[in-house]
Amino acid sequence: MDITQTFYDNLAPQYDKLFLDWQSTTHEQALILNKLFQNNGFDYTARILDCACGIGTQSIGLASLGYHVTASDISYGEITEAKERAVKNNVNIRFEHADFCALSEAFSEQFDIIIAMDNALPHMLSKNALEAAIKSITNQIVIGGMFVASIRDYDVLLMDKPPYSPPYIHKTYKGQRVSFQTWDWYDDHYKLIQYIIYDEKTLQISKFECEYRAIRREELTNLLISNGCSKVVWKFPEETSFYQPIVIAKK
Repeated sequence: MDITQTFYDNLAPQYDKLFLDWQSTTHEQALILNKLFQNNGFDYTARILDCACGIGTQSIGLASLGYHVTASDISYGEITEAKERAVKNNVNIRFEHADFCALSEAFSEQFDIIIAMDNALPHMLSKNALEAAIKSITNQIVIGGMFVASIRDYDVLLMDKPPYSPPYIHKTYKGQRVSFQTWDWYDDHYKLIQYIIYDEKTLQISKFECEYRAIRREELTNLLISNGCSKVVWKFPEETSFYQPIVIAKK
């Protein structure tokens, strides 16, 4: 099992604690994605694959809006958590365990839209690995379809290589919950440690470790174009209200 699977398998039971209100976030992000889809000519009949679904933050919200959603992830822990949350939200989603570098091994069909949100692509720790992921994803999109992904703004972060991310502090009825990350950089890679601190009736601290490679927008744009996408557009938080830059690639 690689470092990414281990990271998300361990984080899965606590992933929702990164949000003030995970349930509200699923709805808010679904509305943002729905607007992007509609602005690009798609409606609720679009067949969507969330190829890095995590615990279902985007896929459950989109299914609640009426989209036909299939969801996959490399983490068994997150797939298990996502299935339980889909049942609680009364939505019907097909879940599969799949590596987005090898989607054809799990899916024989193609999709109108594939999404990979929340900084999933930078888990690819080399240019070759990223290219394999992009090739795998674009091969599962129909002609005329679309790929939508979000990543951190590494064009900015690589200028200063900050050692940590600002903390999120969420007030709870028992106290507060604090989450933040430390980043240990070497070249364009960084080791990430995610901390989740419960300062409620008792103090509890959880720690999860992973690694990322900072991907510049130009690199990702070029890979998308060289793998069958005819148009690539970047949208930023001030335009979309999403917390990360979003790339939209039409095939």
